[in-house]
Amino acid sequence: MAISLTIDLPNPASAMALAGNQEENLKQLAQQTGAKLCLRGQAVLISGEEKQVHLAEQLVRSLEPYWSQGKNITGVDILTARHALNTDRQADLQALQRDVIVKTRRGEEIRAKTFRQRQYIEALRSKDLTFCTGPAGTGKTFLAAMVAVQALLDNQYERLILTRPAVEAGERLGFLPGDLQQKVNPYLRPLYDALYEMVDPEKIANLMERGIIEVAPLAYMRGRTLNNSFIILDEAQNTTPAQMKMVLTRLGFRSRMVVTGDITQTDLPTYQQSGLAVARRILQKVEGIAFCELSKADVVRNPLVQRIVAAYEDYEEKS
Repeated sequence: MAISLTIDLPNPASAMALAGNQEENLKQLAQQTGAKLCLRGQAVLISGEEKQVHLAEQLVRSLEPYWSQGKNITGVDILTARHALNTDRQADLQALQRDVIVKTRRGEEIRAKTFRQRQYIEALRSKDLTFCTGPAGTGKTFLAAMVAVQALLDNQYERLILTRPAVEAGERLGFLPGDLQQKVNPYLRPLYDALYEMVDPEKIANLMERGIIEVAPLAYMRGRTLNNSFIILDEAQNTTPAQMKMVLTRLGFRSRMVVTGDITQTDLPTYQQSGLAVARRILQKVEGIAFCELSKADVVRNPLVQRIVAAYEDYEEKS
């Protein structure tokens, strides 16, 4: 039986937040439920078969913490809400929506977008060593940097150390122009980008001069003991087993480390094992270490990235 119902929204900002850019959120809600959703001023009209309409209403209501405050809603938010309804995890969804990780310097609230991302955040907050693997766009590095910078600003640690192996698509540092800092900057750009979300660029320069924030290639970690530090090892799939063991054993007192990477995107020679893959096998049962695995469902970039990752996974499974 076809029915319709109307949900009144509190103000124009709520209507815009729920509808999304060019009403893309309403289109996705319709795709997820089979119902038809139309914006009528400050109200959304839902019509269709009874079951479809009630499901769409549940989804819209579950997103109320966002649209009631005029906050941006993404496609991933909708998919997570649908997953919560399917698996009876509404309480987990409400906890995820309430848990603001940090506020950026522009005032934007950063939250986990999926349940697996929230599990990753909880590991970052509670474990001394966390491994996180997953494809591009899942927030591995970004979320780690957000948690790390907030911990640094809260004086939980004295230093933030960001590092990654300087191996990329066949290039080597010696062939790049400029001094050492100019050579390594392209490799460390993603880490800088995450920092700029939280800290003014001029302040970052000052913190780096004082050694409070250190951004360096992995080779600079050798022979050091990193005490009272939050360490992020990014692109860890490009480490050798020896390099991985070296950096893991740098972990000092009152320190925390997160190791991120995408096992499927190694730039090492084909004969060389990835240190990240080896570490996962060796350390899987070691107490005090968290292993988090994100998937294409956790991609929070352009929705096209999710489809690209899925297409590559499908191709690799068949070949």
